[in-house]
Amino acid sequence: MDIKAINTQLMQAVTALQSPTTVTSVGAARAAHGGDFIASLDSALQAVSKSQNSANELQRQFQLENPQVSLEETMIAMNKSQISFQGAVQVRNKLVQAYEQVMNMPV
Repeated sequence: MDIKAINTQLMQAVTALQSPTTVTSVGAARAAHGGDFIASLDSALQAVSKSQNSANELQRQFQLENPQVSLEETMIAMNKSQISFQGAVQVRNKLVQAYEQVMNMPV
């Protein structure tokens, strides 16, 4: 699991939302960009889930004393999984914070 891949996907989603639209229909452009953002976010979350499942499987194999699974490999996978999960939580916190700010704006 590569943390850079998640960061890249999230940055692409944010960049897609910030880029100027060349489509004549603003609603269609926003829907397209929103879809890209949602797809990128979903992809990043699936990568986090996959990382956690992989780390859990390595941990289980190590506990079963599989000679092909080392402690180092297991610990690295668990740490990568933990870091990617913490990153996803931070992204979620920022999205919730942005949503709250938009909802508190006067109309």
